[in-house]
Amino acid sequence: MSIIAHLSGTLARKSPTEAVIDVHGVGYSVSISLATYETLPEERGAVTLLTHHHIREDHQQLFGFSSEGERDVFRLLISVSGIGPRTAQTILSGVPARDVTQMIADGNAAGLTSLPGIGKKTAERMILELRDKIGRGDPSPSTLRSASSPSGIRADAVAAIVSLGYSRDKAEIAVTTAMSDLHDEAPTLEQLLKHALKSGAR
Repeated sequence: MSIIAHLSGTLARKSPTEAVIDVHGVGYSVSISLATYETLPEERGAVTLLTHHHIREDHQQLFGFSSEGERDVFRLLISVSGIGPRTAQTILSGVPARDVTQMIADGNAAGLTSLPGIGKKTAERMILELRDKIGRGDPSPSTLRSASSPSGIRADAVAAIVSLGYSRDKAEIAVTTAMSDLHDEAPTLEQLLKHALKSGAR
């Protein structure tokens, strides 16, 4: 079975959690984090994403990344028992990869338990299993773009959180709370999602 390491082609469609890349007429659906979404070109533009080809007996899924640093952290996370690809993707949508590795390196269990889907035992396991594996790589921060319509951003944020496995009711509450907490008439999608994932969506 072949392993797909990267994809280069035309960006056919994008959302905060998925990119569809047309490679010579074949559309590949790739799950992405918010950090990677913010680096994507406009639809129909040329794009290259590094990928992690997740293979199970009854299922295959591609996860895409704009940098080696983010992919490395993703792979570290899913190597820990109890952290699946969806949880790893959700974590990297709410917190920069470099911040995740810093918390692990510092043994910051309290900080890790603030991440979506991470409880006390999993946080302790992350520190125990990953602390010695973290190198000196410096995942580059994503280049953020400003939001356009507040109502459209709100809808996109709710859809993104639902696609990560949360109920629509919970996603609606999390986004509403985030918008109120941010005290900003037009927060960016990145701001809204990060705040919602850190607080209301847990």
